[in-house]
Amino acid sequence: MPEKLGVDSKGIGKLHDDGRIYWASSILGGFRDKSVLELGPLEACHTAMLEKAGAHSILGVEANSEAFLRCLVVKELLDLKRARFKLGNFVGYLQEQEERFDVGIACGVLYHMKNPVELIELLSKKVRSLFVWTHYYDAELIGGNEVLRSKFSGSWVASHMGFDHRLHAYGYGEALDWKGFCGGGSESCNWMEKEEMLRAFDHFGFEWLGDKHESDHIHGPAVWLAFENRNL
Repeated sequence: MPEKLGVDSKGIGKLHDDGRIYWASSILGGFRDKSVLELGPLEACHTAMLEKAGAHSILGVEANSEAFLRCLVVKELLDLKRARFKLGNFVGYLQEQEERFDVGIACGVLYHMKNPVELIELLSKKVRSLFVWTHYYDAELIGGNEVLRSKFSGSWVASHMGFDHRLHAYGYGEALDWKGFCGGGSESCNWMEKEEMLRAFDHFGFEWLGDKHESDHIHGPAVWLAFENRNL
């Protein structure tokens, strides 16, 4: 929690003051007076930053029930006025709802998908600009790390809406027994290679605006990405 609250939650992540959100704001032209869709808000840390940055409205869709309850607690503690939260699968939400948003925030969710390209395709119909933070598969970087390498169990060519791409199967393993939340809704997910991931965004109408790389992240290579939607 923010230090100003005087509440010691024993948390170790400083996500209420996250450089990724500041970077996204600088690339996407800020959040003031914009409607924001946040996928997987976790504990509403980024939500609070978005409201502080002047967002007109923020909708967070969270699939984990414990994380959803934490969002509600943080909403009260920080007196968030323009944020609301829904409990459920955001893929289903994107498939069923017609609402569109000025900005999409997909921080820490794409690499947890069984079908990551489906999520990219769905977002292309709902958000005018987009920030993504995600891990990706890099054979050299992952191959040189025994712990990371052991989590992958093969790859294959998949296709979604006519877009062919390669997926790499990732298993959560011991993380499933962790008392916290490892981020996935099932026992495994599928990672993409960075270049194919960028090609997928382009295929579904997202114009690349900028990126920033984390090759030394403890859980695998990661990238910050900002896009503008050519079609909305």
